[in-house]
Amino acid sequence: MSLRVTVSRREFITLLGGAAVARPFNARAQGSAGRPLVAILSPQPSTTSGRNLDALRRGLSELGYAEGRNIWLEVRYADGAPARLPALANELVARNPDVIVAGSAAGVLAAQGATKTIPIVMFSILDPVELGVAKSIVRPEGNVTGIWMFGGGDDSLVSKRIELLKEVVPALMRMAVIAAAGDPSDRISLQLLPTATRALNVAYTVFNVQTTADLEAAFVQSASQGIQAIFVNQNPFLFSRRAELATLAARARVPAIYGFREHVEVGGLISYGSSLPGAYQQAARLVDKILKGTSPADLPIEQPTTFELVVNLKTAKALGLAIPPTLLARADEVIE
Repeated sequence: MSLRVTVSRREFITLLGGAAVARPFNARAQGSAGRPLVAILSPQPSTTSGRNLDALRRGLSELGYAEGRNIWLEVRYADGAPARLPALANELVARNPDVIVAGSAAGVLAAQGATKTIPIVMFSILDPVELGVAKSIVRPEGNVTGIWMFGGGDDSLVSKRIELLKEVVPALMRMAVIAAAGDPSDRISLQLLPTATRALNVAYTVFNVQTTADLEAAFVQSASQGIQAIFVNQNPFLFSRRAELATLAARARVPAIYGFREHVEVGGLISYGSSLPGAYQQAARLVDKILKGTSPADLPIEQPTTFELVVNLKTAKALGLAIPPTLLARADEVIE
């Protein structure tokens, strides 16, 4: 599949259906005049989760739900710190919700660690089968279903991001990869990078970071090693530090590519990947099916339906880069 096709208005075919298995509302819902409780475990701070939660609310509204009238939402925020997720998951489980919506691979692991019975709708970049939360994509068989954000494990996402970097930096031979130490979300891209970089004749160095100071050190070391571009992995820690990443890349005068458009909106150069708000709105249908009695065990895990190529032309000009017109023509959005 060419890059042109991928970044146009495309949709993955999602697996739908599954046998309906009755699941009565739990005690929390029955005690609230039939209003089910949807618990949300966000890996991000409240200040950066708003767009995603608004998309979930919008999706639920389109299905006939109104918060406070016929549904309750309760949110816990991990503030980009995966270590906080297990305790927050336990807090939510204690509320006895009908469904838990868990963002990130670490989030779904924390949620399933807290309950094996309450349905969970997850967002994971890592393969949910490899992650150990589902038996298969078509029929999960446990209490977890949701959205596999990496698009079916297609290594083309990693390859195409590197291809985009090579379009911006034709002489690209060496890049840095920024990853979050210990975050399971990084596993898939780190597994796919050797094959992708070898095919494109690009060497790379991985910098595992845990703090903003680590990020700063990674950029300093990259400069000393002659790094020509930065490949930023997709995980909650780096997403929550996207403003710092954009500032560091601008200061180092090095082009960087990201997986989410939100990085580009705060000054990052270019992003290519699935839409987080789009996935949250898509997940509302899964929540609805569960609330209506379908078991998550029988709900196929879906792939994202919205992918975006976004370019920040202002950042490109500040870096002294001339973005090829052919790349700009393929972009879903150009920020000027």
